[in-house]
Amino acid sequence: MKALFKIFPRDIVRKLIVKNVKDSAFREYLKHKIPSRKDQLNKLEFIALDFETTGLDVNKDQILSIGYTVIKSKRIVLAESDYQVIRQQENLQSDNVAIHKITDSEASQGLELKQCFDQLLLKMSGKVLLAHHADIELGFLNAACKQFYGHQLPVRVVDTMALEKKRLQRRHAGIKPNQLRLFNIRKAYGLPRYNAHNALEDAIATAEVFLVMINRHCGEKKCSLQEFL
Repeated sequence: MKALFKIFPRDIVRKLIVKNVKDSAFREYLKHKIPSRKDQLNKLEFIALDFETTGLDVNKDQILSIGYTVIKSKRIVLAESDYQVIRQQENLQSDNVAIHKITDSEASQGLELKQCFDQLLLKMSGKVLLAHHADIELGFLNAACKQFYGHQLPVRVVDTMALEKKRLQRRHAGIKPNQLRLFNIRKAYGLPRYNAHNALEDAIATAEVFLVMINRHCGEKKCSLQEFL
């Protein structure tokens, strides 16, 4: 699958694998065109996504919660936001609970990960994925999609952390420790600080940062997706 991404554009990969996927939320996702690099931002829809996890290793760590919001016409649509806690089979570690505040009681009453991913993929259809330090979300997305549907996810991704890093490098500005953390970028952009480690709040916080980035980079001119990849 990774080899296909290196050889073909994502939308071609989508067309190649949709024929081999049985009816599922993944197949419905694959029926929608993946946005092109040349598409104008104001015509695209984005889904700002955040996972809270037990760690960063996709091979052994678990997704604890999923939060997302949607951007349409360069506006956040809070009515299309969602937050779900994922059901866990084992008790959570106390050091993790201190960070994400999800209790064993909440986790035991959460939804099954497969059910959440079915809903998530339907919402992601036709949209650009937006995340802060997107490698984390993309890693867990691909691991779950491989487990549930047999394939990794062909998706177009914008990473606000990578964008800020490039902006600082263009200015030949040194990058201080933690400067690329979401709350520090929000502070630098004059945005209020939200509670960290809540998947929905982090997703909304990322969406707001991205809209500020668009405004600063584009102003009144029309920009393409390519400029933010």
